[in-house]
Amino acid sequence: MASSRVPIIVFLFSLLTPLYIGGISCVAAHTTKDSSSQSKEFVLTLDQSNFTGTISYHDFVVVDFYAPWCGHCKKLDPEFEKAASILSSNNPMIALAKVDANDEKNKDLASEYDIKGFPTLKIIRDGGKTIQDYKGPRDAEGIVSYLKKQVGPASVEITSTEEGNALVDGDNIVIVGVFPEFSGEKFGVFLTLAEHLRLDYEFAHTLDAKLLPRGDSSVVGPIVRLFKPFDELVVDFKDFNLDALEKFVEEATIPTVTVFNLDPKNHPFVIKFFNTPNAKAMLFVNFSSKPFGAFESKYQDIANEHKGKGISFLIGDVEASQGAFQFFGIKEDHVPVMVINDDKEKYVKPNVEPHHLESWLKEYKDGKVTPYVKSEPVPEVNNQPVKVVVADNFNDIVFKSGKNVLLEFYAPWCGHCKKLAPILDKIAASFANDADVIIAKIDATANDIVHEGFDVKGYPTLYFKSASGKLLQYSGKRSKDKITSFIKKNKEKTNQQSSIKEEL
Repeated sequence: MASSRVPIIVFLFSLLTPLYIGGISCVAAHTTKDSSSQSKEFVLTLDQSNFTGTISYHDFVVVDFYAPWCGHCKKLDPEFEKAASILSSNNPMIALAKVDANDEKNKDLASEYDIKGFPTLKIIRDGGKTIQDYKGPRDAEGIVSYLKKQVGPASVEITSTEEGNALVDGDNIVIVGVFPEFSGEKFGVFLTLAEHLRLDYEFAHTLDAKLLPRGDSSVVGPIVRLFKPFDELVVDFKDFNLDALEKFVEEATIPTVTVFNLDPKNHPFVIKFFNTPNAKAMLFVNFSSKPFGAFESKYQDIANEHKGKGISFLIGDVEASQGAFQFFGIKEDHVPVMVINDDKEKYVKPNVEPHHLESWLKEYKDGKVTPYVKSEPVPEVNNQPVKVVVADNFNDIVFKSGKNVLLEFYAPWCGHCKKLAPILDKIAASFANDADVIIAKIDATANDIVHEGFDVKGYPTLYFKSASGKLLQYSGKRSKDKITSFIKKNKEKTNQQSSIKEEL
């Protein structure tokens, strides 16, 4: 069985939307959308024709790859423009730009920069020599603050207790190097670490541990001290091998139990949780309910026991988890519910009790739990030209029918899918009298893909399954004539009786 997947960024936007979600010019683009409106736009408008020249001209560019139909993009747009206007006078220069990645002429750019969801923001330094994912806030003030730090030194010096207290404020992860002097191999390794990880964490260095608010003040270093707002709060590390340092930071910055609620301070850790390669155990419960304390205590004990064993733990409040419920196909009447997602399958235990948690996790590890399949209801009547496929009728329509099937994997919000819909209707009408051909569609965001062989990385994705079972992915032009020609070329004659009910 193959589970339905969408790019992680799309999922995270669905979870975290309440929070986060021209020619070359050395200052800004002075273009207008309407010649009568004389409004200044500070965000550079780029496409395939001027992209390379612009990023070569500017040392530091942040590019928003967007789609005009994307709701998250529309929400980001005024914040991005406001940030650009503020940053237009910054020294050193910080350029903000945008590319319509939905436009066919920018298809190669979207591919080159691995754009899998909208909006995707990339930081491009040194004329394209360094390309990094933007990982900061998506409000104007947050964008400005984050980017100003990115163009400054990767690590700042702490010279007073006031500076130390201001930096280590209890809400963020801060990594501080304590050194007897700012020279030598170990200090150089620390600065390299800071440069590598500056997008994710704040870095500082000091000659005196007494200037720092927590930890052993008698330390003289060299030592790396990591401050975090969870678990043990302060962790020290003395191995200055770069790989060892990066591994230490990666492991130390993951909470034993990640908390997902409406508090934006927790959201960066939620993103980190979903980006880890570990299997993911998620407990969704009403934080305001009386049993929450028992769940929280038991879950923390289980997470401590499994720390470092390839599974990460999250506890989510129902109030904040509607995007997760939709993504995993669970309902509020399942709450309290535990979900395990191991990148192969997902497993769901609805109406779980605190004393069930440990035993059900053990059953999962022993392979005794049946995977959960997300499916929309099977249509009672399915007689329209383009048949509706859901997870629970997937095999019946696509494989057991013995027919030639053209199947579209789509997303309801996808602009390309909306453009393709009337074309598929016309194709289906043209094959209405051909008993050997079925034209069908499946909402890949609401149903799991329950058969191996389908590689769905974007929408729409079209597959053709011949009568004998051969799978072909269609990658040609999405026109009625081209798709019809493709079907006629690859379809096979069949005399099998359909196993699909007559209402199809």
